[in-house]
Amino acid sequence: MSRTVIRGGLVITASDEIHADVLIEDGRIAALAASGTPAAEAFTAERTIDATGKYVIPGGVDAHTHMELPFGGTFASDTFETGTRAAAWGGTTTIVDFAVQSVGHSLREGLDAWHAKAEGNCAVDYGFHMIVSDVNQETLKEMDLLIEEGVTSFKQFMAYPGVFYSDDGQILRAMQRSAENGGLIMMHAENGIAIDVLVEQALARGETDPRYHGEVRKALLEAEATHRAIKLAQVAGAPLYVVHVSAMEAVAELARARDEGLPVFGETCPQYLFLSTDNLAEPDFEGAKYVCSTPLRPREHRAKLWQGLRTNDLQVVSTDHCPFCFTGQKELGRGDFSKIPNGLPGVENRMDLLHQAVLDGHISRRRWIEIACATPARMFGLYPKKGTIAPGADADVVIYDPHAEQVMSAETHHMNVDYSAYEGKHVTGRVETVLSRGEPVITEREYTGHAGHGVFTPRSTCQYLN
Repeated sequence: MSRTVIRGGLVITASDEIHADVLIEDGRIAALAASGTPAAEAFTAERTIDATGKYVIPGGVDAHTHMELPFGGTFASDTFETGTRAAAWGGTTTIVDFAVQSVGHSLREGLDAWHAKAEGNCAVDYGFHMIVSDVNQETLKEMDLLIEEGVTSFKQFMAYPGVFYSDDGQILRAMQRSAENGGLIMMHAENGIAIDVLVEQALARGETDPRYHGEVRKALLEAEATHRAIKLAQVAGAPLYVVHVSAMEAVAELARARDEGLPVFGETCPQYLFLSTDNLAEPDFEGAKYVCSTPLRPREHRAKLWQGLRTNDLQVVSTDHCPFCFTGQKELGRGDFSKIPNGLPGVENRMDLLHQAVLDGHISRRRWIEIACATPARMFGLYPKKGTIAPGADADVVIYDPHAEQVMSAETHHMNVDYSAYEGKHVTGRVETVLSRGEPVITEREYTGHAGHGVFTPRSTCQYLN
């Protein structure tokens, strides 16, 4: 039996803050006791971690990553090895990545391919969602089987015609199936058919710079698709999770649905909370670094996203981590913004940016843990194994220094990408030590983990629907 005790820190979960010592046995949280009490003094262990003056928080759960994703004639630049190592450096101890069904192929083939990419290569634990690109009778049957294997959420796209796109009929069929089998449909809500018209027209006018990516992917087309997805889910009697919400008009659609009591959920990402179309408009093609979909919005949208997080109309902050190097990958779109690979790096930055949001007064400390750890774990059937510090939970624990200052930079990050979306940004707060199932992955700012420690983690169905 291996034991670790973490002494003297402020333990923060979604529900509590308490100065407590934490006892870990065989990879799980065994007990908590108020620091300095006889119960805490009785904890004995081979390894003691001094967390005095630090926070002791659950490892982050990033429920939206794309490692090694093929897109736009290239691949996301982070492998499961480099991406999960970077996640650990940023205090995230579980990712849920997206396995992809290709048109004409089965869900099983897609899932097996992603298992092969990840197995033996991950520094932290991982699960999978399934991207459904080809809805047919066989696909619908396979959805039931995947749920039994712990792949309990299915992503569909109203965007990217010819690649991932599903029409309303396909979406409705998948939603009807998930209403029966307990799965959760995740939706990329943008009207891709209309966007393609606007792209074609912009390019014909000679509007080729990265900033036009944001101008053609209009906020109204995100709101329209969000509204349509909600209504289709309502017809199917199914829950809905809308990914990477960026526009205030889309937040309003979610808020309206939730006010009606519908099981509709929304996620946003750090890039929409901290960046804007100002970045897309950076000169000399630098704006290409910020091309992602849904796109960055004008600054005034950010206040509505923060408000949505405070009012719980948005429940989760994930990264949509999908990095492409500026040199050789983003550059594929020089002279044609529609050829710029869509995606930003961020898996390493999320926990720190959200801690900065606490300091900036946007959210509370407990809300930080709620939107980054506990709610994603509950939403995707990982709680209380993940997302909290409580007896029986996996010992995924981060010792976080709330006073350390850092400057975000490609020079110092661990993601396998040649730029940082937050280059030069000063933030206060930094990960010091990270345990994954009780094993030190980061030890006082040194990587002590290894590929293969992280294991596939089957998930139950959404815990907000029981």
